[in-house]
Amino acid sequence: MAVNEDSIADPARENTELLDSVPEAFLALDAAGIVRGFNRAAHDLLGFTAAQARGRHLDETIQPRYDGDPIMPALIRLFAAGPARPVVRELSVRHRDGHRLTTRATLSLARGDGEALACVLLADLAAETTADRDAGFLTALLDSLSVGVIAVDQHGRVIVLNRVLRQVQTGPITAGRPAATSFDLYDTAKRPMGWEQTPVMRALRGEHITGLDVLACGPDHRMRTFAATAQPIVGRDGRRLGAVSVANEVTALRRAERFGECRQQVERALRAATSIIEAAPAALAAVTEALGWPSAELFLIDEASGVLQPVGHHCADGEDPGDFFGHLPVRGQGATGRAWKTGKPLWVPDVTAITARLTPIERERAEICARHGIRTAMAVPVRDGRTLLGVLTCYSGSPEVDEELLTVLLDGVAAQIGVYVALRRAEELARQLHRSQDDFLDLVGHELRTPLTAITANVTILAEETDGLGPDQRQMLSAVARNTAMLQGLVDSLLDLVALESGHEQLATDPVDLSAVVSEAAIAIRLTAAGSGVRLITNLGRGPIVPGDAHRIRQVVDDLLANAVKFSPAGATVTIDLLAGDHGATLRIADTGIGTPLTEQNQVFDRFYRATNVRHHGIPGSGLGLSRARAIVHLHRGAITLTPNTPTGTVLTVHLPSTHP
Repeated sequence: MAVNEDSIADPARENTELLDSVPEAFLALDAAGIVRGFNRAAHDLLGFTAAQARGRHLDETIQPRYDGDPIMPALIRLFAAGPARPVVRELSVRHRDGHRLTTRATLSLARGDGEALACVLLADLAAETTADRDAGFLTALLDSLSVGVIAVDQHGRVIVLNRVLRQVQTGPITAGRPAATSFDLYDTAKRPMGWEQTPVMRALRGEHITGLDVLACGPDHRMRTFAATAQPIVGRDGRRLGAVSVANEVTALRRAERFGECRQQVERALRAATSIIEAAPAALAAVTEALGWPSAELFLIDEASGVLQPVGHHCADGEDPGDFFGHLPVRGQGATGRAWKTGKPLWVPDVTAITARLTPIERERAEICARHGIRTAMAVPVRDGRTLLGVLTCYSGSPEVDEELLTVLLDGVAAQIGVYVALRRAEELARQLHRSQDDFLDLVGHELRTPLTAITANVTILAEETDGLGPDQRQMLSAVARNTAMLQGLVDSLLDLVALESGHEQLATDPVDLSAVVSEAAIAIRLTAAGSGVRLITNLGRGPIVPGDAHRIRQVVDDLLANAVKFSPAGATVTIDLLAGDHGATLRIADTGIGTPLTEQNQVFDRFYRATNVRHHGIPGSGLGLSRARAIVHLHRGAITLTPNTPTGTVLTVHLPSTHP
């Protein structure tokens, strides 16, 4: 340090306040070894007060020793030589309580208008060693933490910066200057954050910051998110000495949180669209926003050709480079093509790093990516169960390292898309099947009904004139008539069902005594049931009255009872319960027959559908009875359901409202 020679050259003009402001222990000595100056730091180090030390010889107080000898010979040499630069020596001095201290003494000669004085600055070497050791321990401790720590002094100068934050430091921190250009920081909206807006500087101004997200772009150009907490450092006297901030990296956590919202946005986009081509742009926009990546594209396997084709893409900057999107992937080549071939996710951390090992097609694709600033690519299969439907490929403009996390997150989105695509394809297949059924019904109605009518008429005429026919011919004619009648009944049922489902059939709305209708149907089926060995039990009670079409309701009961008896083996039971309620009537027909597989119960009301166990048993039928029953019940504003019976069989329940349909 520099000492004002004029202020100490004459002891009478000694500036006590100036000496006391010096942080090191300071002594001023004359040539005889008499203490002329003694500051507060010297008192703290040696235990003697200024009053006890001033005016006394060194040997009466601190008794300095230089290489084990008294200090006076060395002091005499200092005054004689008058060195231009300070001399540093190791001195042993005595504390007031008697123990000795090893110090580093910096000696210089000050000459004023009066006598020359030796200026001595003392530093406790033991304390310096402890401080160095403590500083080393503190540095090691801070660098071992998984969180970032930064501290500034009262002037905003960085005094602590641990390993975690040094990794995102983009420029050097100049000693004595704020770290304004040492970090590339942003807020959550990705707006640049100036040094004065950082948590640690806000804390220096007195704020207490908790859980503030700060984005940092490090030397590797990766954008990382830190949740920062900061508070001021206040001394005992209340003065603000600086501020400290702790930053916990939450990049993966925030990314997972964004993907939670992303999946909701993808779900909304899928629900609002009528096709995957319509849904793709909004769904991919949600993916790129959640990733913080610039672009993504979706490919689906064409069902007819088996080729992977692009169906949609999104670019965050709004541009649509023609050479980047819309290419046809080659199976087994490139990120998309390899994911297509293997059916597994593919992570390419740097598309430009391995160009020498790429095929010509892959090298061309890598060059296109490089021209558009793409560094990382991630391709994940789009599946429905084990069926590969396509590939979702996303692109990043900076290197990425969270391969496992991103794979899991993108797999979830790809699964959403896969389910949607499979559902849409199933719906389209169902529409095609429905159109095929409608075409078949049109064929039956227009092309079969007329010839069947002619056949029936001629068979009837022949049956009336059998005198000239032999027994075999009569039997053949009877078989033709019987099968023609069965075919005619099937055609009539089909046309009847079409009329009911199309709404062209008008129903009556008369009061219907359900007990009477069900009782008549039970009587009609009883003989058939007895012939099959099936027991019929009826619990009808007093009849509820509902508005409706008695003829059509009877058709429903006939069809349900016929099915119950048909699919029940000998010894089975069919129970008919009719209950009246406040809002209508409920008919329940329970059998102990072969039942319906659980996975097929939602399909039994579809036209032409016959359960697998029915086909396995070889039981004849058209698959139209339950379809017609459902159509009639729905026209009565009612409901019909099928549920399993216990321990075997099925229960068909029909509810008809008491209000006018």
